[in-house]
Amino acid sequence: MVDIKETLDVRGEVCPYPDVKSKRKVKKMNSGEVLQILVDYPLSAERIPETMKSLGHELISVEKKGDAEWEILVKIK
Repeated sequence: MVDIKETLDVRGEVCPYPDVKSKRKVKKMNSGEVLQILVDYPLSAERIPETMKSLGHELISVEKKGDAEWEILVKIK
């Protein structure tokens, strides 16, 4: 079980807002903490994991929840 520290819910928003908000959020978090990002925009489900990895964070999972919703778990480095 992953200990989620913060949740960023950007459902209902389209790019680039989910990507930008997730970048801002991880800057405020401490190393070792886990961020849960909830999205319902397919492009965000692809772009956010790529962005988090490029920033050096660990992508724990990208899990589809329902028809058009994803949960992205990122461990802050």
